[in-house]
Amino acid sequence: MKLGLWSFGTAVVAFIITALIGKYLIPFLHRLNFGQTILEIGPNWHKEKQGTPTMGGFMFIIGIVIATTAGVLLYNAGHGGMDSVSYFVFAGLIYALLNGAIGFIDDYIKVIKKRNLGLTALQKLVLQFLAAAAYLFLMTVFKDDTSILVPFVGYVDLGFFYYIIMAVVLVGIVNAVNLTDGIDGLDGSITFFAALFMMLIATVLEHDAAAIYAAAVAGGCLGFLVWNFHPAKCFMGDTGSLFLGGIVCSIALAMDMQLLLLLIALMYLIEMFSVMLQVSYFKLTHGKRIFKMSPIHHHFEMCGWSEMKIVCVFSAFTAVCGLIALLLVIFGIRGM
Repeated sequence: MKLGLWSFGTAVVAFIITALIGKYLIPFLHRLNFGQTILEIGPNWHKEKQGTPTMGGFMFIIGIVIATTAGVLLYNAGHGGMDSVSYFVFAGLIYALLNGAIGFIDDYIKVIKKRNLGLTALQKLVLQFLAAAAYLFLMTVFKDDTSILVPFVGYVDLGFFYYIIMAVVLVGIVNAVNLTDGIDGLDGSITFFAALFMMLIATVLEHDAAAIYAAAVAGGCLGFLVWNFHPAKCFMGDTGSLFLGGIVCSIALAMDMQLLLLLIALMYLIEMFSVMLQVSYFKLTHGKRIFKMSPIHHHFEMCGWSEMKIVCVFSAFTAVCGLIALLLVIFGIRGM
């Protein structure tokens, strides 16, 4: 079977599993009183979302893991066995699950222990860097290489600095994805387009396992949006958003697309840098603000944009970034 059809089938499986799990998980979370606590620092109208079930990220975690595992193993069984990219995919799944576990601990503290802020920033960073270190170690087991692929140039070896840079990039993007989860459907929609274009890039580069992996992520995000699109019946929680952060990073690294990851993930990074700018400017000016509220999606909310408009515009921006990355791969990498 051709890769495109196989990827499509994997996406459909992930979509169906995720959407079906939601039908049973949401009532279960209601019974457990696993409701989201809306902080006072958010927009006032978000208080209407108080009590909406959280930890819904388990829907797509299960859907993506099952679809990816089955898709990659069955595809390889008919195409000569496992290759290095397939091993990278499973290492990436482990990394995403580690981040999901950190998110679950955070959500558990918020919901069960009634501590609104969950893990402290230091605790979360330490755990995330440990997860990143474990992932980078796993990657070296299959490919001891410290180079990155640069369009129109080729491979550039970073030596020992590769590990330091990549650990910072991994943790940064994982947290950026987490910060993007602030309004109904936003994180899932942006990640859908990021995964879709990474699937196309993987197909162009003939990284079959990575294409199947990305397709499963796209399908899982769509399945979750059935329940999370405005008005949301369930939130993904840190369990889901940190898992997605690990997923986005690991698809890119499975293809040696470390540099283009920054382009595909640009919308997440803008969200993160808007928070950093806001906090820094606030401290330097003793109370002044650049944005009406951060992350930047809240700024647009305060400007009168609807949640639907923000989701559409931010998703379209991600699609444009993905298209540029795809063109760079076609003309700057595949054409070399």
